[in-house]
Amino acid sequence: MSRARVARRIAAGAAYGGGSIGLLGVAAVGVLLAEVQLAKRSVGGGAAPLPPGAEGLYGRSFATSERGTGPASDPATAPLRLALLGDSTAAGQGVRRAGQTPGALLASGLAAVAERPVILRNVALPGARSDDLERQVSLLLTAPAGPPDACVIMIGANDVTHRMSPTESVRYLAAAVRRLRTAGAEVVVGTCPDLGTIEPVYQPLRWLARRVSRQLAAAQTIVVVEQGGRTVSLGDLLGPEFAANPREMFGADNYHPSAEGYATAAMAVLPTVCAVLGVWPETDRLEPDRHENMLPVAKAAAEAVKEAGTEVTGARAPWALLKHRRRRRLPEAAATTPDPAPSSSADSPRP
Repeated sequence: MSRARVARRIAAGAAYGGGSIGLLGVAAVGVLLAEVQLAKRSVGGGAAPLPPGAEGLYGRSFATSERGTGPASDPATAPLRLALLGDSTAAGQGVRRAGQTPGALLASGLAAVAERPVILRNVALPGARSDDLERQVSLLLTAPAGPPDACVIMIGANDVTHRMSPTESVRYLAAAVRRLRTAGAEVVVGTCPDLGTIEPVYQPLRWLARRVSRQLAAAQTIVVVEQGGRTVSLGDLLGPEFAANPREMFGADNYHPSAEGYATAAMAVLPTVCAVLGVWPETDRLEPDRHENMLPVAKAAAEAVKEAGTEVTGARAPWALLKHRRRRRLPEAAATTPDPAPSSSADSPRP
């Protein structure tokens, strides 16, 4: 069965409350579990520091520029509000400085492109699966400041490693995107990364991990686009750089990205975040020379997982746009708020 058909079946099961749809045959489960035990002896062998607090105000210099001297109520000059949700990747686990986290990189990059200050909120939780998104969304929507202008969700890896049903996984994601979109927030989802790139994982687990994570990523794309969001394929975390330079792109525990890895991920997601807010110089017009196309949603989802950094956005149902936006080098991230919001005890990593 093609990846597009499998992804469509998973998404349909999530939409209509169907039962669990497995991605692996029963015969493969024994091999998979045996390989998981071997991988656990290598993955996580190093110490991954807890994610540094990076919440705060970015691009404060734009608040005193000619474009930012208007009143706070002026939508053209008021700070943009950006939120991150998801797991340890969204939280930035594996690096020691706030400016190296994906949230800080995205906030500073968005501020530079929009020439407006950006307020970052991060409710991501290391170890989180998709069933934690309901709690994270509630934290954002009940905040006094109201819903963010844009939300970035990175989720899925723990769903695979903890064997959560893919149908259940995408159902939780669809509900989260629907709530955020109903509240007026734009949503960009970095889909499940390719777990087959984790260096200590050996065959046949590497092949199985790649297959499962890519099928989940395709299913995530379908439900997100159907709820009015956009997706960016994280693929092999993110792009061929990880496969070619794993020592540089992975952190000390050989599992979470390093500072270079997070920067690569943020560069892939930033253009789409800017596009949904209307501040990216490129339009949604397709460029055939960049292999962009309009395809049925399921086929676009299957194509997107083949190349990291690929954006999928809805067009007229059941069609979607497959985009490869040009990336820009990120400015150095530096929170201008002296005291970022501290992490609460509820945000401690799960075992």
